[in-house]
Amino acid sequence: FVTGMKRCCCRAAPLLALLGIARGRPVSSMRGGGGTSFLSNMCRLRGGQHGAAAGETQIFETVVSSEVTRVATSPFEGQKPGTSGLRKKTSVFLQPGYLENFIQSLFDSLPDGELRGATLVVSGDGRYGNAAAVQIICKMAAAHGVARVWVGRDGLLSTPAASCVIREREGGVACGGVILSASHNPGGPDADFGIKYNVRNGGPALESLTEEVYERSTQIREYAIVAGLPDVDLSLEGRHVFVDEKGGAPHFEVEVIDPTEDYVALMASLFDFDALRSLLRRPDMSLVFDGMHGVAGPYARAIFGALGVADEALLNCIPSEDFGGGHPDPNLTYAAALAKLMGLTGQPAGGEPPVLGAAADGDADRNMIVGRRFFVTPSDSLAVIAAHAHALPWLARQGGLRALARSMPTSGAVDRVAEELGLPLFETPTGWKYFGNLMDSHLLGGADLSPLLCGEESFGTGSSHIREKDGLWAVLCWASILAHHNVDTPEGQLVGVEEVVTQHWRRFGRNFYTRYDYENVDAAAAEEIVERLRAMGSSFRGAGYGPSEPQLLQDGFALATIDEFSYRDPVDSSTTSQQGVRLLFADGSRIVLRLSGTGSVGATVRIYIERYQPPGDEYALLANATDALRPLVDLALHLSQVRELTGREAPTVIT
Repeated sequence: FVTGMKRCCCRAAPLLALLGIARGRPVSSMRGGGGTSFLSNMCRLRGGQHGAAAGETQIFETVVSSEVTRVATSPFEGQKPGTSGLRKKTSVFLQPGYLENFIQSLFDSLPDGELRGATLVVSGDGRYGNAAAVQIICKMAAAHGVARVWVGRDGLLSTPAASCVIREREGGVACGGVILSASHNPGGPDADFGIKYNVRNGGPALESLTEEVYERSTQIREYAIVAGLPDVDLSLEGRHVFVDEKGGAPHFEVEVIDPTEDYVALMASLFDFDALRSLLRRPDMSLVFDGMHGVAGPYARAIFGALGVADEALLNCIPSEDFGGGHPDPNLTYAAALAKLMGLTGQPAGGEPPVLGAAADGDADRNMIVGRRFFVTPSDSLAVIAAHAHALPWLARQGGLRALARSMPTSGAVDRVAEELGLPLFETPTGWKYFGNLMDSHLLGGADLSPLLCGEESFGTGSSHIREKDGLWAVLCWASILAHHNVDTPEGQLVGVEEVVTQHWRRFGRNFYTRYDYENVDAAAAEEIVERLRAMGSSFRGAGYGPSEPQLLQDGFALATIDEFSYRDPVDSSTTSQQGVRLLFADGSRIVLRLSGTGSVGATVRIYIERYQPPGDEYALLANATDALRPLVDLALHLSQVRELTGREAPTVIT
């Protein structure tokens, strides 16, 4: 039987009180839809709900056997994690035993004893199947000796918040976290689902672990689960404690926590919220944020609401299990409504566009920044934030930046900032785990590189405050930059996003940049494109061409190098190869082609095109990016033969 009883555990939260956020009541509704499940309808926790005074934690005690059931199973093909975990169609995860197999393989791959008596974080972005998956993982965690699982209310935690909870809650006692998300991919029964593991530092697992998970998934014969454990009511914040007999010692606990509490407290410690309130109170300042129906919404409402932003400026901020039927990827194609509102696709109804616009993806780790009629490329965004490190309070308190890093496909804009500031610059493969290694270098006997600022051209920006990219953090950086530029600016003369970026170009030069994405391409066709460029590289070198004797191509481009990017980690000395084919030109221009590992079916072919314009020529600096890049784009399409080999006349997305 089930009995409920109330116990009290007061937790002071003075910082949240300052923000006007009371613990124990939701900042906003976080429910993402009805009772979806993977294998059956969700069972509600039986027994009565007992109230608690403000600031107290409810405790529900359930008498249930801790008996472990071992279920026979067999391997599923293709449970190989990609750049950001395992992503497949939802229908694949719906197969009986599919999720369980992967979790068992994961738990078996962790160091011996790591889970015994540990605290584990389990939550996700609220997409279809999220809540049911949480229930299954909790029951499997119990079978593997986990003492406590932290779950965000309604099963929700953004990916940055999950990293924060792992690192910060109760001093960082969690051993890691299972994050249920396919990030910027669509959600729903006919769309995508995903799962990844973040380790004790709050960052994604390294390849050595994910490779072992895959290897074990090919050999699995059984999984362990406490099948009799009832489902937890994830809408009830509090401690759900399970005992073998009434009054006995708990054998397992699921604590449902306020999903915004730890993250909001961290942001309040990093930024000057009083300065941001002053900026946002200006009559000539306006902000709009698009949550894209993802998990970013509740965090945006908590933070921006506390800063005085009106609810009507926070768009699509109620999480939905299918992201409102849209594609929660913050770019100009999928965030078209925001682009229109900001005047990027014509004059919006209702007068002038807002000064600052932003969007986040499904799990809130990616961001898009736009100004009034002005789009900021992710590469420029990273460079501008780096150049304004002195305007970001927590960096100033720590003595400023110690290092910068970018993924290889990201433009070299931040390289020029690093050079001027005298900072080391690291060029890594795509994947946030590589940045995490740099951030923790001092723990592994290397140099202390934190505070470190880093980013990827795929709308990911972050720093060493957590070990994930962080969409809302990036938006707060930009708001802080505007606050810095407008401390003494008279009303009506506010310095906006375009002015900030233009000033940056005049100082550092401009990296014209675009990315062409061809999504869901036949995998064989995608590989043929890569092989074509590899063969071109062999011929190039065989003919004696190189940096000292470049090959002259159409429109006067002199090709100096063709290679495949390889990375030797300066922290753990691991090597990662075949990370994209690079065509490097004598004038500093680049064409990069790589296959993305974040899709659920087929392959995504990404072509990156970059041309550098030094400062000094105002006309050239302010040229239209499409016009400036057109000859190089034409050359990239010709050399890759992407249209001929994929049958696609145009890319799915142009950034």
